Amino acid sequence: MAKAAKEEMTFLEHLEELRWVIIRSIIAIVIAATLAFWQKHFIFDEIILAPRDPHFITNRLLCELGNRIGSDGLCINQHPAELQNITMGGQFNMHIWVSLVAGLILAFPYVFYQFWHFISPALLPNERRYARGAVVYSSLLFLIGILFGYFILLPFSIDFLTSYSVSESIKNSINFISYVSNITMVVLACGLVFELPIVVYFLSAIGILTPQFMRKYWRHATVVIFIIAAIITPPDVISQILVSLPLLLLYWVSILISAAVQRKREKKFNEIL
Repeated sequence: MAKAAKEEMTFLEHLEELRWVIIRSIIAIVIAATLAFWQKHFIFDEIILAPRDPHFITNRLLCELGNRIGSDGLCINQHPAELQNITMGGQFNMHIWVSLVAGLILAFPYVFYQFWHFISPALLPNERRYARGAVVYSSLLFLIGILFGYFILLPFSIDFLTSYSVSESIKNSINFISYVSNITMVVLACGLVFELPIVVYFLSAIGILTPQFMRKYWRHATVVIFIIAAIITPPDVISQILVSLPLLLLYWVSILISAAVQRKREKKFNEIL
């Protein structure tokens, strides 16, 4: 249990506790990042570089499907682009960066729990009840977003960006740093945007967001979703659709979540009256 009466703590005591929350979170990320740094061959050969290989599960299944229906267009990443490092220390810097990103992903449940444990005593009893299981659900959605970005979105992104050409006289020789940066951006962005139901849940629980508002402005939300999809994906229609469809589904699921939270709040209010 956190301090017995957080509501009676001074401002400096709150800052001190927040400082320890941040310290514990950083330690967890560093430990996870160290493990990732030690397993560099697995991280790079089996994870980072895998989506560009024709034997990667997504590429292989799509190609098998394409062969069955007579469509060669589904055989993506059949000729892996050449990667090169053009800066001194580039591979070492990317090794550190990838390890930190992997550490953040692995430590996400613990980090979220630490901040939730710090914030929860400030909530009202009914708000804490609404938020029960927040750590589990947020971690699960984050993981689903990461897996979606890695197995679904990345193969299409890599195939499009590494094979696109404006002239046959120009050969694509991809910078290793650019390749890794695009992968981490896409995967982390997918993990974060999949947290939409959790955000809606909390905003609905404290009365800021209502299902009526979300239904009224669903067209505006659709435009925003397509804009977000355009930002986190390469400029090809397939990738944008692949991101937009699950986000639209999550939006409508979030409306149902908001409606359920509103019914609970109204029921509690009627009981008080």
